[in-house]
Amino acid sequence: MTHEELTRLLDKLDLDQKVRLLTGTTNWRTADEPAVGLRGMTMSDGPAGVRGPTWDETDTSLLLPCASAIGAMWDDDLVGELGSVLAAEARRKGVDVVLAPTLNLHRSPLGGRHFECFSEDPELTGRTGAALVRGIQAHGVAATAKHYVANDSETDRLTVDVKVDERTLREVYLAPFEAAVRAGVWLVMSGYNRVDGVPLTESPLLARPLKDEWHFDGVVVSDWGAVRSTEASARAAQDLVMPGPAGPWGDALVRAVEDGRVPSAVVDDKAGRLLRLADRVGALHRPTTLPTPPRQEARALLRRAVAAGSVLLGNRGVLPLDPATLTSVAVIGAHAAEPRVQGGGSAAVHPHRVTTPLDALRADLAGTARVVHAPGPALTAPPPLSAPACRDPHTGRGGVRLRVLDGDGRELYAGHHRTGRRLEPPLPPGARTVEISALLHPGTGGEWTFGVGGFGRMTLTVDGHPVVDGVFPCVSDDPAVVHVNPPCHYGTARLTAGRPVLVLARRELADGTGRATLVTAAPPRPDPAAAIREAAEAARTAEVALVFVGTTPHSESEGRDRTTLALPGHQDALVRAVTAANPRTVVVVNSGAPVEMPWRADAAAVLLTWLPGQEAGSGLADVLFGRTEPGGRLPTTWGTCLADTPVTTTRPEEGVLRYGEGLHIGHRAWLRAGRRPAYWFGHGLGYTTWAYRAAAVSAPAQGGVRTVSVRVRNTGRRRGREVVQVYLARPASAVERPYRWLAGYAAVEAAPGETATAVVRIPDRALRHWSTEERGWRTEPGGYEVHVGPSAGELPLTASVEVPAEGSPRAAGERLPRG
Repeated sequence: MTHEELTRLLDKLDLDQKVRLLTGTTNWRTADEPAVGLRGMTMSDGPAGVRGPTWDETDTSLLLPCASAIGAMWDDDLVGELGSVLAAEARRKGVDVVLAPTLNLHRSPLGGRHFECFSEDPELTGRTGAALVRGIQAHGVAATAKHYVANDSETDRLTVDVKVDERTLREVYLAPFEAAVRAGVWLVMSGYNRVDGVPLTESPLLARPLKDEWHFDGVVVSDWGAVRSTEASARAAQDLVMPGPAGPWGDALVRAVEDGRVPSAVVDDKAGRLLRLADRVGALHRPTTLPTPPRQEARALLRRAVAAGSVLLGNRGVLPLDPATLTSVAVIGAHAAEPRVQGGGSAAVHPHRVTTPLDALRADLAGTARVVHAPGPALTAPPPLSAPACRDPHTGRGGVRLRVLDGDGRELYAGHHRTGRRLEPPLPPGARTVEISALLHPGTGGEWTFGVGGFGRMTLTVDGHPVVDGVFPCVSDDPAVVHVNPPCHYGTARLTAGRPVLVLARRELADGTGRATLVTAAPPRPDPAAAIREAAEAARTAEVALVFVGTTPHSESEGRDRTTLALPGHQDALVRAVTAANPRTVVVVNSGAPVEMPWRADAAAVLLTWLPGQEAGSGLADVLFGRTEPGGRLPTTWGTCLADTPVTTTRPEEGVLRYGEGLHIGHRAWLRAGRRPAYWFGHGLGYTTWAYRAAAVSAPAQGGVRTVSVRVRNTGRRRGREVVQVYLARPASAVERPYRWLAGYAAVEAAPGETATAVVRIPDRALRHWSTEERGWRTEPGGYEVHVGPSAGELPLTASVEVPAEGSPRAAGERLPRG
């Protein structure tokens, strides 16, 4: 759309019409405006799958690996393909704007939303995010870079004031957003938090650097409910308030413009940006069409993505397994049968399907090897009511009955649902009560635990006997708590095996408390010590043992930070018992963020699968049986224990969270502290080995880009892929710098015995630093070290770059491996 066309459209609108465009009309939709042929645009959460505008379990979504797994791929092309899947899903669901990618950093391993962010490093995060943006927007669907900026933890996230110096902000936390803007992103989401005392929705950072320096011509949309002022946010470069229809702009903004407190040109700019976005996504003309690939084709890509993001942390020759020679396998742990495939919070979707590791292993080994599953100790809080144990009392189908009642108990809505998980019923006029019921057929007898989640007055009865009864006030205004993860309240009832009981939960609706409701039930938990003994015995009699451990929805979720890196429950004891029983034990870690692994030296192999999405089992089986390599490299440094980790703070003091470590997060912090982690940033093994032969640095080409050419040789017996990483250092710097910092990377493939050359592009900006005195970017003249290798902690090759005083860098030769 040209500037002239945009001006003509704006001239057709009066002030009321323009302002109306600037607040959503529903939770997920922007305003229509017939005067200019504008239809409303639909938004959806989408970091790991496009949910659509409703939480409807019948409207399933393709579920990608979590962002940590995508960051672990170090593969721009594959990330772009995954972006195309998100775009196709968006078009299929009538979604114009996908609220992804999340470009916040893994500043602290305790960050609760770790799984939704790519990495600890601004360069890796920026490249990965840019690739996803390009993949989504290539098909006329908008991507959203979020949450701008320094929104890297969850504690007090609606009010926290982040104190960060200007140089750190520019070089570390703003850098991934700048990369997204260079990639052409169409929306940027402003966060809930403050930076240096100013809410992001009112911050001058929205103008400079976002719009003024980077020339961002898209829309700044607020995080949901983040705008809390009229004039301050309107005068800032905030463009769109979500959700709607209520909000602080509307009539109040019209009056502020009419009274001269907000310039009319400000509203024109915001409305113009909305119209430009509408043009890009096809909301001002015939909708963009995108052929939706067959789901079988998309599933194949998601299966490949599981392997591409899986990181082999250690391997003493046990992997890959040969299914033709295996005779018995012990599959141990609750995560084998019920893997965590996505993180908790607003980004969650109802997956199209989930392949579990246990099912995939049984399918691969059917007829050739005995597969025994020992679940080990129970891990989680009671799960939601669901089939096959529960049936709808009205229809007899597996699942639950959901009803909405008025104040006199009359039925306004009734429907069948497969589970009692986070049900969000429609609210017809007069709705007063949500009711969920199910006939539970207990397979075991004893003391069962039941729960009902939500706010306000709630009751839960089992065959008419009260189990939960009380008024539970809403004490949070965090949308993730109110609308996504309301707390559960529990009680117990003694059941007889095989004797069905009617479970009935009711919740009275009240303003400001949301409508999400859930009902849970769990049988008596087995004795942990007995469950561990059973698992160890299964491992002892098997040829190989596969132990699955990981986090739970209650230990890793949006809305709260973690307080420990220890695995929940008795999982460490489970691994120790199994490794003691069988030296050929492979431990599979199913988490979105670092966990402590005190047993890692005892395991024959440790494989990290993150939260791998719907193809969890099939993709994992491909790796375990060697049909494909584990392609991932760590996007985050994993420490031995929390006490060793240099940067851990997530909790503000008196409302303020200080980024006192400055430039030094992730591997930079470990290097500065002189500490050795369990696994370095960039680490990951394949099924072959590599030798680094030589590295040479080119003179800068046009635009200041230079290349580092790295020769590597496949010294193993399989074809493989190696991610060659280049780090820079400036020991004699006159300004503070990281000990080393990632400057670029490239992947190569080679057959056994072959040599390949990785060409790593090092842009001019990799040598720059932000000068707070001169308020601009500067390149310090002098020598820079170039370090090359497979991780931040293993860099066998060195070279150098000399930047002369006139600012034109030149290569300074080549060196062979040290030692």
